[in-house]
Amino acid sequence: MYEEKFMRRAIELSAQALQQGGARPYGAVVVMDGRIVGEGLNQAAKNFDPTSHGEVEAVRDACRNLKTTDLSGAELYTSCEPCSVCVATMLMAGISRMYYGASLEQSAAVVPRPKMPPPTTLVRQQVGLPVKERSMLPAETKLSGEAIAVLEAWVKQQR
Repeated sequence: MYEEKFMRRAIELSAQALQQGGARPYGAVVVMDGRIVGEGLNQAAKNFDPTSHGEVEAVRDACRNLKTTDLSGAELYTSCEPCSVCVATMLMAGISRMYYGASLEQSAAVVPRPKMPPPTTLVRQQVGLPVKERSMLPAETKLSGEAIAVLEAWVKQQR
C-alpha cells in the first residue's frame, strides 16, 4: 500500500547526489511490513560499477540487513522509473510492488545521458531477445560440459 513518506525518503536519497561526488540523483528504498529495510543511491561512477543504481543498491542493502535473497512481499519506492537492470533485480529478489517518482521520459528530458552505457530503450530491447539475436555477438557456448559438471557437483553437495 502506497505511503508518501517512503516516496519522500527515496527522493531525499536522490538529493544526496547533490553533495556526493560520483553519485547520480536516483534513490530508492525497500519497504517490508511498513518499515524501510534497505536504502540505495546510484553510485555507479563512484564505485566504478555500472549496476550500482539506486534500486539495485536498495535491494542489496535490504538483503544484507535481512540476511536473505528473498524479498517476497516487499515494496520498492524509487525517485525515478527503473531501468531494465533494476527491474530484473527487483524481480529476482521478489519485490511485489513498485512506486516511482519521475518517469524515464521525464528523467531523460532533464538529465543529460552519458555516451555509455547505452540508452535505457536499447537495454530494454536487448534483454528480451534470445541470446543469438542480441547485438552483443558473438554469443557462443564454450566448455558447457565442464560448466555443467560444476553445477551438478554443487547440486549433489546441497543434498
